[in-house]
Amino acid sequence: MRPISDEPAHHRPAPRTVAAAVCLVLGVGLLGGAAAGTFLTDDPGQQAATEGSFDDMRAAWHNSSVDALFPRVLEGKGAGPGGADRRWLRVAVAPDSNCREAFDPLLAKALLPVGCSRLVRATYADETTSSVTTVGLLFTRSEGAGMRALRKRFAVENLSERTDLMPRPYGSRGTVSADFGDAQRASWTMRVLSDAPVVVYAVSGFADGRIVSDPQAAAEATEKGETSAAAQAGLGHDAQGIADRIERRLRNAAGEEGDQ
Repeated sequence: MRPISDEPAHHRPAPRTVAAAVCLVLGVGLLGGAAAGTFLTDDPGQQAATEGSFDDMRAAWHNSSVDALFPRVLEGKGAGPGGADRRWLRVAVAPDSNCREAFDPLLAKALLPVGCSRLVRATYADETTSSVTTVGLLFTRSEGAGMRALRKRFAVENLSERTDLMPRPYGSRGTVSADFGDAQRASWTMRVLSDAPVVVYAVSGFADGRIVSDPQAAAEATEKGETSAAAQAGLGHDAQGIADRIERRLRNAAGEEGDQ
């Protein structure tokens, strides 16, 4: 045993104590780093930018010209059956409106949770004027959570492919779309966007006014080997191709507005 000294002892910490202290310091450092990371990633400016992009998109219907959203000519390279090129000409533009009478009652009920701020529509004909397609942009009153919830419901319940939830067309007198009504609907697509307060849809039919008894969702009508009238005429491709291009133009228009 070591002799007892009269001088105060300088105790060295036990190895376990040192290890515990190091862990404590590291733990505090990690927690501090995590907190700092939280502060950095939860930047109020970043959140505001997200909200701002929603507002930019919602305002696009009146901040953009008709030709910006619905150009007179739409080019559809590879958008037809078998990758064939398509070209669509605008034949009518509906006045911007609310959603009253714009949808069948059941579809209006399904869209009710996100509300209706404004609806804009245009109708296109293919170059041969054998088919017509109405494309619509429904600007909702909802924020991100509401749009994501509705999108999930449409996906889970397969609402986009139910024939009792087809959107209505817009026909205009004096044009090739004059006879394009509810009974002429042959194919359609409907997309609830999750990153914007918008529902994009398109519905197509024959320009000669023929009644269609077996409409088919575009997702089915564009499958290889489909033999329905809508599939063989490329009406599913028309609906999908036009909706794709109008959605793209909407995003571009909203992006330009947000950059100003």
